[in-house]
Amino acid sequence: MRLPDNARMQRHRFLPWLFLLCLAASLSLWPAQAENRTAATAAAEQSADEPPLPPVDELRRQLDALPQKIGEQDDGRKLLAEVNAIGAAAERLAARRTADLADVDLRLSGLGPAPEKGSPADTPDVAEQRAALNKQRTAIDAELKLARLVAVDAAQRGTDLIRQRRAQFQAQLTTRTDSPLGITFWRNLRNSAPTDGARLRALAGELRDAAATAAQPPHRAAFAGYLALALLLAVAGTWAAEHILMRVLPPRLPAARLRRSLLAASAIAANVLIISAALQFVWSGVALGGPLPENLRALQQATLRAAAYAAFTITLGHALLSPRRSSWRLLPISDGLARRLARFPWWMGLLSALGVLVADVNDIVGASLAAEVLVHAAFALLVSATMAMALGRMRVGEAQPDAPPQPLWVGLLLAGAGIAVATAVLAVALGFVALAGTLARQMAWSSVVFASIYLLAHLTDDLCDAILSSRGGFGARIHATLGIDAPLLDQAAVLISGVLRVALFFYMLIALMAPFGTGPDELFRRGTNVDHSLRIGDLALAPQALFTALAVICGGFLAIRMSKRWLTERYFPHTTLEPGMRSSIVTLLGYVGGVLVIAVALAGLGISVERIAWVASALSVGIGFGLQAIVQNFISGLILLAERPVKVGDWVVLGDTEGDVRRVNVRATEIQLGDRSTVIVPNSEFITKTVRNVTAGSAQGRVLLRLPAPLDTDARRMRELILQAFQAHQAVLEAPAPSVTLEGIQSGTLTFLAIGYVGSPRDVGGVRSDLLFSILDALREAGLALSPPATTSVAQREPPPEPPPLSERT
Repeated sequence: MRLPDNARMQRHRFLPWLFLLCLAASLSLWPAQAENRTAATAAAEQSADEPPLPPVDELRRQLDALPQKIGEQDDGRKLLAEVNAIGAAAERLAARRTADLADVDLRLSGLGPAPEKGSPADTPDVAEQRAALNKQRTAIDAELKLARLVAVDAAQRGTDLIRQRRAQFQAQLTTRTDSPLGITFWRNLRNSAPTDGARLRALAGELRDAAATAAQPPHRAAFAGYLALALLLAVAGTWAAEHILMRVLPPRLPAARLRRSLLAASAIAANVLIISAALQFVWSGVALGGPLPENLRALQQATLRAAAYAAFTITLGHALLSPRRSSWRLLPISDGLARRLARFPWWMGLLSALGVLVADVNDIVGASLAAEVLVHAAFALLVSATMAMALGRMRVGEAQPDAPPQPLWVGLLLAGAGIAVATAVLAVALGFVALAGTLARQMAWSSVVFASIYLLAHLTDDLCDAILSSRGGFGARIHATLGIDAPLLDQAAVLISGVLRVALFFYMLIALMAPFGTGPDELFRRGTNVDHSLRIGDLALAPQALFTALAVICGGFLAIRMSKRWLTERYFPHTTLEPGMRSSIVTLLGYVGGVLVIAVALAGLGISVERIAWVASALSVGIGFGLQAIVQNFISGLILLAERPVKVGDWVVLGDTEGDVRRVNVRATEIQLGDRSTVIVPNSEFITKTVRNVTAGSAQGRVLLRLPAPLDTDARRMRELILQAFQAHQAVLEAPAPSVTLEGIQSGTLTFLAIGYVGSPRDVGGVRSDLLFSILDALREAGLALSPPATTSVAQREPPPEPPPLSERT
């Protein structure tokens, strides 16, 4: 039976509360496992205002206990984290002791200066207090110096560990093992299979025993409840969350792009939270029988990470593609391509999570080298196959006639992905399994990072546009309340969005380097020096320096291009700057940025400022002889861009050249003539010669006609017909109004002077022709005629002609 509309509405309103009630009930049953609480958690629960710090001797002992070199079985990232933690604790201790030392000095200054020899001694109380404070100051100062020394040693140890980790990573990538195509690989795997199987069965036995203990009568009901809640959250929770978000968010958000991006971000957060909570309920039920062993605790953390990563990847891909709702899709792709790619986020998310989980299980059980190589090879081949199929589907989608044009950066990413796929497969075949596994992990991780940054970039743009711009409700209230101009609000929204995009780009670089163990503090740190380098005199060109300089040049000029495009397409449309000023700013930004990029690239090669100055002084000789014109034009171009006597869009007259200024470069200026041809004029011509800028003071043009008529012509009728022709033309301006005057009488001929103004000097020729046709037709219909020869002339904003001399009037 179909429910009435009112009942269905009440049921939909009840769904969110039912879901929240289930989630609250499940969270209330979360067990407080005090026995599983780690030392870090216990320390975090202590007072946040004054966290206890270990003494400096304990910090020194902890630092000395760490190994100087990273072994093959050591976790370099964990060691680096421990060293950084010791260094941070030492810095906090030094800061605290510095404050204590300042407090003691203040108390000593309150006692006054110490008595000198021959002066009266302090009273016994003051002397005792001064001695105690001096002793306390000596102890604090000694501890402060030791803490600073520990901080410096920790920083040096961390730098050395980073170098060792990078060297170890490079060695692992270049290590060659038995190829899966050979018999030796499978023989080693067969020999180690019994041992690996026994270790896996032992781990499975621990898990089975823990679950069986939890299912015993004392905990059976709670165990069943946890499993039921986990199943309810994993199945019904994700479905309910999607439907709740679709019903709750859209009506409460403005009808703009913010709906799509915010809904996508909310769906990702909700699904990750629900899946992680569901899996945590399962492990909480397993832990009802008692504390979990160390292996099961490690397995618990590994499964939680894998589940959260898989949920994030799948929901992110679903939000970007949105194959069922094209109006909510964030990617600018067709419906067909979205449907063809709909399954790949599932495959990539599950494969990545499974690969990470299997690798963690191998670490937990201590699997053999053959098993680890097998896992890396299988993961590399599966990810490469998935990526290759996705690239094939995208190529087919690009061939469709309704496919939108593809940006350049997308093409570069796809080309890089194709090269990585081919390299990974070839590396597996040749036995470089570590390299293949690293490439596969980096492909999967890079896809997730790029997709996440794409979503976050859209979200930041939409938030800034909805909150700050004059088109949003909040921006409209700011405009009405504070009186801030709407264009200024739009500029602020675009600028803040650009700053946030730069921050996202920085964190994207950090995230891309995460699989290699690089943190934010290591991103811009110089790498280790390569032993083999090309030395030219005192300049050593290391391969790493060359790659760094090349990366700086590519990244720098790409950033300059993106900045110029952002200014031209995003920021300048919200300003009142004229096109000429916009072009000058963009041009100057390009040249200044290019100089800075080249300077940074040269610094990366080890070429200091002194060497650059030496090269410049050497080139000055050549400039003095043969490059004078180039330097002169360069300086003239900078003057033109700065002072802007001539800008883009001006109509200029330079000698015999007359036309529109289309572009002002640093060396030359492009002028488009009336026949659509382009004349390239050196900039020095605009500085050293006389230039007439027709549109500098006013953009109006003037049409001037001198029309002779016989002496017996009806002058008033003639003037009226000419004036009507000027007034009837649409291009002739009403202010200043057109005028027709009788200029003079010569040789029995009346000379009428007609003047009209148009909006641009570029329209003068066409308007003059139209007026002549109209005047001739009007005179013919009125029975009037012109006297030969009839002459016309054109001028742009010229002063009126002087009257002829008195001798010529008679």
